[in-house]
Amino acid sequence: MRKILAGLAETWISINNGILSLYGGTEWDIEIPDNLDPRGSYLVSSNHQSWVDILVLQRCFNRRLPFFRFFIKSQMFWVPFLGIAWWALDMPFMRRHSREEIAQKPSLKGRDLENARKACEKLRAIPVAMTNFPEGTRFSAAKRDSRNSPYRNLLLPRIGGLGQVLYALGNELDALIDVTIVYPQSRKNGKAPTFWMLLTGEIPRIIVRAERRAIPAELLGRNFRTDLEFRAELEDWINRLWREKDKLISEILDS
Repeated sequence: MRKILAGLAETWISINNGILSLYGGTEWDIEIPDNLDPRGSYLVSSNHQSWVDILVLQRCFNRRLPFFRFFIKSQMFWVPFLGIAWWALDMPFMRRHSREEIAQKPSLKGRDLENARKACEKLRAIPVAMTNFPEGTRFSAAKRDSRNSPYRNLLLPRIGGLGQVLYALGNELDALIDVTIVYPQSRKNGKAPTFWMLLTGEIPRIIVRAERRAIPAELLGRNFRTDLEFRAELEDWINRLWREKDKLISEILDS
C-alpha cells in the first residue's frame, strides 16, 4: 500500500509538472546529480524564499529521488482531506511543546527530538527523501538585516531540523542533497515569487543547482540536545555548507 500511495502521489506531481511545462514564460536552468537512486534514503536541504520552492523541488526530483517527506506538526493531522493524505503518505507528525508547557513540566524538554525519532521509525524500511529548509522561514532582505545574518543571500541556518533527521534516521541515510534555488528577477525587484506568478509564467527564470554530499559519519545518530560537543560539530558543518551556498548564489546573481 505504501508503494501504491507513493506512486499515486508521484503521478499527481508528474501531472502538475506537465501542466507547468505548458507555460512558456519561464526558463528552467537545472543542474542536478546523475547518481540519484529513487530507492535510496536522503536528507534534502534547500534555501527557502517562497512556497514556489516546493513545486520547484518536485519539478527537479520527482521519480529521481524517493517521495519527499516533511516533518509536520501533529495538529495538522486534523486539516480536512490533507491531514489524512499526509498520514497515508507516512509524513512524520511531530508534537512540539511550548515554552510554557516545558516550564510547568521540565521533563518535556527534549521530548520533541525523541518524538522525531519514533515518527521516523517507519521510514527506516522504505525509500525516503526527508526535506528541510534550515532557515526556518522564507528569506527576505528585511529578515536578513533584522537577524544580523552574516550572509548576503541567506538567513542564519537552524540546526534543529537537520539534527532531528540525522538523529532519527542515522545510518539509514545515503547522502545529503544540497539544493540551491535562485530566482534572479525576484532578487532584483525584492519580491518573492508567488504560486500565481509561476502559473502565469511571470517568473522569467528559475535556476537550481544541486549537489550530492557525503554526510560525515560522526554526525549520524547523535543527540545534539544533550551532546554539546556534537552540537558544535553540527553547527560548524551546517555553517560551512551555508557559506558555500551563499557564495554560489552571489556568483549566479553577479553573472
